[in-house]
Amino acid sequence: MMEQTLSIIKPDAVAKNVVGQILARFEEAGLRIAATKKIRLSRVDAEAFYAVHKDRPFFKDLVDFMISGPVVVSVLEGENAMAKNRELMGATNPKEAAPGTIRADFADSIDANAVHGSDSLENAAIEIAFFFPQREIY
Repeated sequence: MMEQTLSIIKPDAVAKNVVGQILARFEEAGLRIAATKKIRLSRVDAEAFYAVHKDRPFFKDLVDFMISGPVVVSVLEGENAMAKNRELMGATNPKEAAPGTIRADFADSIDANAVHGSDSLENAAIEIAFFFPQREIY
């Protein structure tokens, strides 16, 4: 089934200059980059995007991390895009991520874990709309 999902290359991976390597992995796995841009999230944006976690103890640290530098947000499209992206990312904790996954190769910790990916098709639609007006998705 053709799907769209959101990917965020987080500030730690952007700072390591591995954006191109990560985007290449998406394409090599058969995903098409339908939209992409490099932005710097404001605190308001990061708090709104991660509002689902606002009552959790890690919320402030997550927001602080996500505004610490630029991020690259992308819409990935393809057959089973959401599941494929989550498989490419690997486990949230890079120490538990399978060898060859993005997090195993590029993440430093469970907090600085290189990438974010939508966890459901419903959330993907919400997250894509948060960052991209429809006219920017090709």
